[in-house]
Amino acid sequence: MANTPSAKKAVRKIATRTLINKSRRSRMRTYLRKVEEAIASGKQEDAISALRAAQPEIQRAATKGILHRNAASRKVSRLSRRIKAMSA
Repeated sequence: MANTPSAKKAVRKIATRTLINKSRRSRMRTYLRKVEEAIASGKQEDAISALRAAQPEIQRAATKGILHRNAASRKVSRLSRRIKAMSA
């Protein structure tokens, strides 16, 4: 248990930050799920629009430290490659 005032404040700050991070991570995952569902449905136009909506969310998560920058780029790259493969 935190004893000093600064340690108590740190505990409060961590709790607040955790809630914000959970919210952002959940929001990003929701957008990713929408892209996955669009790909599974086989409708390329829906998948493209879903990816366009998801891409800024993924990049924002990387900027805010929820996701590593390279991991965000990898996710976008793999999703766009799967969408491109739908037309072939």
